[in-house]
Amino acid sequence: MTLHETRAPAIKTFQEVIYTPESQLRQPLKLLKTMFKDLYTGRELAWRLTVRDISAQYRQAFLGIVWAFILPLANTVAWIFLNSTGIVQVGETALPYPLYVFTGSMLWAIFMDGVNAPLLKATVAKPMLAKINFPREALILSGIYETIFNGLIKIILLLLVLALYGISPGIGLLYFPIAFISLVLAGTLIGLILTPFGLLYSDIGKAVPILMQFYMFITPVVFPMPETGWAAKLFQLNPMTPIILTARDWLTGYSPGYLNYFFSVNLLVLLFLFVFWVVYKLAMPIMIERMSA
Repeated sequence: MTLHETRAPAIKTFQEVIYTPESQLRQPLKLLKTMFKDLYTGRELAWRLTVRDISAQYRQAFLGIVWAFILPLANTVAWIFLNSTGIVQVGETALPYPLYVFTGSMLWAIFMDGVNAPLLKATVAKPMLAKINFPREALILSGIYETIFNGLIKIILLLLVLALYGISPGIGLLYFPIAFISLVLAGTLIGLILTPFGLLYSDIGKAVPILMQFYMFITPVVFPMPETGWAAKLFQLNPMTPIILTARDWLTGYSPGYLNYFFSVNLLVLLFLFVFWVVYKLAMPIMIERMSA
């Protein structure tokens, strides 16, 4: 007679989540712990969402990866035409104007990808948000990953164009990743601020491209820095000015003229990014409840 050992099937335990009406701000340390835990937990989901979205984006488009830089290229051509025909008078630029506007348009496109990503990711994930409990930080991370991927494509093309003009970044290329991440995070900050409102009101998503187009005109993207007048003050007060100028200088081998301003703005970006991450964390359950009502 043979004896067989039998084992009871393993019982999978699930984490119990209890929701209470008490504000999480009353326990800031617990809130911070939860935020960073969810950020770490959501990294794998963020990566899977990024791979899925990038694959779908380029698989379903006939021109594929060309769309990563076709809009900045079209913007460049339009402004070169306006300047060459005298319709718009642009001041002197250190770089040849076609190269100046092309670098500015590419850098601005990276920034705009960062602005659009949080709201776009949250909007696409609306059905999942209402049905599945997962770290909402995964959507932010996924947007950052995708912005970086598309941005790297733009930078590779930009470096090729610079090489054709005989311009070498030199040692500035070693510092450029700082400016690149700065563009991504500055865009993500604005997107994070808009996301809770954009989930409730679709008008926000429609208004962003229009407002950001005007914002571009007071940033040294297609126009050089004015030297005098109220326009000069407006450009100087614009926090995106040192980011765009420093990124362009590092890419084209020039010495950055706004380096201290650049690092000051980045410290503020990191600070406000954390603040609005907290706002996002607290607002998302309310937004989801309203969307489900």
